[in-house]
Amino acid sequence: MPKAEISWKRVTEDGEKLQVYVQRVGRDWLFFHRAKRFDQWQPVPEPPLEDWLELLDALQRLINRRRYQPDAEERLRAQIRERFPETEI
Repeated sequence: MPKAEISWKRVTEDGEKLQVYVQRVGRDWLFFHRAKRFDQWQPVPEPPLEDWLELLDALQRLINRRRYQPDAEERLRAQIRERFPETEI
């Protein structure tokens, strides 16, 4: 998997399993999801807070492995605060 991609699995409120992957393009993060392995990846224009927090967790682990710079975490936190001002991170 390239450095710019992070992926995980989650379950929606309806009980549907989703595969989610995020791709970093410049300073932006592009979210995609699919239900099954051979489905096409669908872009997610407005990802939920749950996905942003999962991305933050994954990014923190990758920083510990030295695959990302430590300032990437603060930039991501700022993006989350901008999109979800009511959330404390």
